[in-house]
Amino acid sequence: MRLRRSELSTPGWSDTMIAKAAASTADLVFLDLEDSVTPAAKPAARRTVAAGLTELDWGRKTRAVRINAPGSEWADDDLAAVVPAAGAHLDVVIVPKVRGGDDVRRVADRLDELEAGLGREMPIGIEVLIEEVEALIAVEEIAASSDRLEALIFGSGDMAASQGVRTSLLGGSPGDPWIYHRSRIAVAARAAGLAAIDGPYWGAIADLDGYEAECLRVSTLGFTGKWAIHPGQIDPANRAFSPTPDEVAHARRVLEACSAAAADGRGAVALDGVMVDAVDIRLAEAVIGAHERII
Repeated sequence: MRLRRSELSTPGWSDTMIAKAAASTADLVFLDLEDSVTPAAKPAARRTVAAGLTELDWGRKTRAVRINAPGSEWADDDLAAVVPAAGAHLDVVIVPKVRGGDDVRRVADRLDELEAGLGREMPIGIEVLIEEVEALIAVEEIAASSDRLEALIFGSGDMAASQGVRTSLLGGSPGDPWIYHRSRIAVAARAAGLAAIDGPYWGAIADLDGYEAECLRVSTLGFTGKWAIHPGQIDPANRAFSPTPDEVAHARRVLEACSAAAADGRGAVALDGVMVDAVDIRLAEAVIGAHERII
């Protein structure tokens, strides 16, 4: 599974911003052809995106493009212009405003056609935004809709518009007003073997403490990353979605203690005054796996 602690949004029309994104510490950078690009600017942005993907050094980053919504007048042109031009330099396509599995399959089928003859070793992956009420209702079906699918992303902005949420009151709401949406997306993603990624932070860009607190909050639900709409948010996201040194050390002690107990025929053992057993092994292995993907 790819690292997606931080997914940096970058306007597809700006070669300067694309170059800065390539040099950043984000796990994934997506070059946007949707909301940040006006209709008149989309043809030029597609060329700028393709050039950035092929000409810049992206290091170990995952390189992604957000296309326009399936069925829109721009989506197919986005794919037709970028996929062949980028070749092996494009890893993932992000698909917004899906409403059901058919939208995902439409994009997957088009990628099948465009990849034919490109000689790719790995097919282009897909991430989808769950940002319409219809998508939330169909999230389990969407999660199982294509072998190309790698992640579900919660888009709270469009979801607020789709659901008719009074956004002026969100700041004063106790707790997490999106807890149902996030929980359902996380469960659907995990059941399908996908990553769950949280979308943009609603607070001020400069509020990095609030941003990191939200990263930690969604991580408790099983999300493994979050969008960054400014480079300053990358490090807080990478930090929040990484196991801490204490968590890694404790996980190793759990595995060592349980292994020793198993050798003596015991299924559980006391560690620091707390009983640990098979469930703790499972949790510890997840921590070590996440740590090893990062290093």
